Amino acid sequence: MALLKVFDIKGNEVGELEVDSTFAEAQINSQVVKDYVTALRANARQWSANTKGRSEVKHSTKKPHPQKGGGRARQGSLVAPQYRGGGRVFGPKPKFDQHVRINKKERKAVIRFLIGEKIRNNALTVVQDFHMEEPKTKHVADFLEKQGISGRTLFIGEGNFVQVGNDNDGKKVSVRCEQHDNFIKSIRNLQKIEFALTSHVSGYDVIVAKNMIVGASALEQLKEWLC
Repeated sequence: MALLKVFDIKGNEVGELEVDSTFAEAQINSQVVKDYVTALRANARQWSANTKGRSEVKHSTKKPHPQKGGGRARQGSLVAPQYRGGGRVFGPKPKFDQHVRINKKERKAVIRFLIGEKIRNNALTVVQDFHMEEPKTKHVADFLEKQGISGRTLFIGEGNFVQVGNDNDGKKVSVRCEQHDNFIKSIRNLQKIEFALTSHVSGYDVIVAKNMIVGASALEQLKEWLC
């Protein structure tokens, strides 16, 4: 068990929260973490890089210059790779589906371990809630300064994104979290600050973040999901 202090959005201590040993004592093989992050990065790639070989380049088939008499090396075509605009040798081509499947059990174990690491390293702060009457970047900046938090920081709140707005075809085109809308707007101008919902938490976001700030109810949701 671990006991964490709970703060309000102004940085004042309002209580304590007992964290289950599921997080505080979570352990995992480091190779599993590496495989998980590698899979996430591979799945984020488009795999669409494409170049044209000499058989695909549209160019004149005329011989650049006579075979003999000029003192130059013989050349047969302007699509040869040594010419500007010629075909590329061994260039990248769109690959087959490179999606790497991530085991759900491993994913949960990795995120559970990474959150536990943040707790053990005193890099996790619990906030009562992220409710703000209006968007105010200064309030969030003052909170971070009061807590002595700097560097890449990940905020995690409870809830789900809601699709809003329609395009010309009547399709919903944007998403927002009405519950934390003012808070999300407040952190847009702060560098290296990100916000994620418990339903969209990625282990990569957790591992690259120097600090984590989690809502009290969000921590309970994470416990229910990961345990």
